Amino acid sequence: MDNLFKNKKVNFKKLKEYGFVNNTYKTEIMNGEFILTVKINNNSNVSTELVEKESGEIYTLHLVEYVQGAFVGQVKEEYEKVLSDIVDNCFESDVFKYEYSKLVIKYAKEKYQDDVEYLWEKFPDNAVCRRKDNKKWYFAILTVSKDKFGFDSNEKVEVIDLRASTEEIEKLVDNKKYFAGYHMNKKHWFTIILDGSVPINEIYKRIDTSYNLK
Repeated sequence: MDNLFKNKKVNFKKLKEYGFVNNTYKTEIMNGEFILTVKINNNSNVSTELVEKESGEIYTLHLVEYVQGAFVGQVKEEYEKVLSDIVDNCFESDVFKYEYSKLVIKYAKEKYQDDVEYLWEKFPDNAVCRRKDNKKWYFAILTVSKDKFGFDSNEKVEVIDLRASTEEIEKLVDNKKYFAGYHMNKKHWFTIILDGSVPINEIYKRIDTSYNLK
């Protein structure tokens, strides 16, 4: 269950529209043999309870990894189907934690109506944003070890890769606030650590420049 809700945050408006009452949802599975209760608190933490309708006893075998059998397998399948549907309809991605990362994502959504896309299953904490008309990326947000930029630290940081002209990149890159494009063509991309070292309004302007490059 934990993997279903990893890097997700609840949208309480959608939760209510889905049928939750006081952050609690009840439904029947297995043709009414079980009542499934799903509770979600204000921190997006999810708890569930599965009860056999006839006996009133709590059922837990579907949560035990090593327990096998056709019946348990079917219960688990229906249980996870309900939770997956709740995730799809009531939760949003919450991969990035930095304030500036969230602001950048919000900026692209509000100005260009573009959502970030998570393209790599092996790298769920990396995302890109691209234009609708030509599908070109105009920024990427990545989670990277700080030592990749010459710092004496392996702390994980969130960074943004942006496009610019070669001439502009040569002026910008100082290896303090602006870095050569991480995992990108360094002639056309540069990187900013989203820790506040570069003001957010300056980043917005550079997103606009990146977006408008052909």
